[in-house]
Amino acid sequence: MDVPARPAARSIAAAEDPFGHVESWVFDLDNTLYPVTPKLLAHIDAHMGSFVARFLNVDADEARHIQKSYFRKYGLTLRGLMIHHGLDPVRYFDEMTPMDLDEVAPNPTLTAALRRLNGRKLVYTNASARHAEMVLERLGMDGVFEAVFDIAAADWIPKPAIDGYRALCGKHAVDPARAAMIDDIARNLEPAASLGMTTVWMKTDAEWAQGVAPEAHIHHVTGDLLGWLERVIADRNRPYA
Repeated sequence: MDVPARPAARSIAAAEDPFGHVESWVFDLDNTLYPVTPKLLAHIDAHMGSFVARFLNVDADEARHIQKSYFRKYGLTLRGLMIHHGLDPVRYFDEMTPMDLDEVAPNPTLTAALRRLNGRKLVYTNASARHAEMVLERLGMDGVFEAVFDIAAADWIPKPAIDGYRALCGKHAVDPARAAMIDDIARNLEPAASLGMTTVWMKTDAEWAQGVAPEAHIHHVTGDLLGWLERVIADRNRPYA
């Protein structure tokens, strides 16, 4: 159910469309546009752990410890490997891609709703553009989004560092005051809100969403992306007196 997390940063009359001002929709990819299943998550985890073990010449337990600590500290294991071990990100993505995406199923209903959503639509992901393109193709969403802004476009600085959000807005002429961002990681919405975007937390059952309470930078919460989209589309098409 789509519920307000706290009173939104901007004053909105009850009868108004809370997204009526939005011209650009910025969507996260993994666990937002599609669910990362336990099987896929385990595959990604093992694939990344193997890379860390090979690159640092450590055993599997040490690799997992390093992998998780860098993810918690930097938002992306890659960033920690770059900072502390001089990893060339090109090598990382060459070895990490392609992933086994058999668990990603086409979603024609969600795709149709996204096509009906008025405004520009972009993907902002900490992954690579190649990964995003493969996932969008699996979902049947190729051609839905105007652009993919990936970790390379962000100069290898992952969300939630604000520099990437500024780069996204600059490269794609996104006016934050007329944009909405949808992400499954609550902390990734804080810089978006600070720039003036309306934020939507796609709350999931993922480990990183447990025990997280919505804060002031989260304007809306939903656990059902399709249902939320349908309500937004209906509101944008409803005449107001």
